[in-house]
Amino acid sequence: MLESGCSAESSEPYVLRVVGDSMAPEFEDGHIILIDPGLPARHGVYVVIDYGGEILFGQFRLEGRRHWLYYLNDAHEPVELLSPYTVKGVVTQRSTSRRKQTKYYE
Repeated sequence: MLESGCSAESSEPYVLRVVGDSMAPEFEDGHIILIDPGLPARHGVYVVIDYGGEILFGQFRLEGRRHWLYYLNDAHEPVELLSPYTVKGVVTQRSTSRRKQTKYYE
């Protein structure tokens, strides 16, 4: 789950706050993530997806012709992404209250 105070409809990078534990331990509740809507979703990247009007955050995986959104916390089941869904962007950075814990993703 995510919380945002900005519009994610532009092509400019934007930030969201992680809410919940579905992506723990890499992304904890309260972490800030930077999303680039201009990057393509590839196997293994962290993405923000609009799936039926619900905004989801997880790891994008391709298995043959099937598309999945996996969560890092095993307590949460993966979601098979059936059409239509929209990739809102790829996570490029995670920030915490401690500057030295900032992490960048490709």
